[in-house]
Amino acid sequence: MPRLALYSLVVCLLALVAAVVSFVQGGVVLGIVWVLLVGLSSNMTWFYVRRNRMRAEAAV
Repeated sequence: MPRLALYSLVVCLLALVAAVVSFVQGGVVLGIVWVLLVGLSSNMTWFYVRRNRMRAEAAV
């Protein structure tokens, strides 16, 4: 897995934890912001993984 994909996966997991904590503490608006960040970082993770696979297939 490429390094940028790992970084974005870590950001995704941390944002998910922050969203759960925020919702539990009653911060709905802040929780929604964290959920949006989870979506963005998960999309970035898939993008970097896919880009790495395409580059690997093109090199063959």
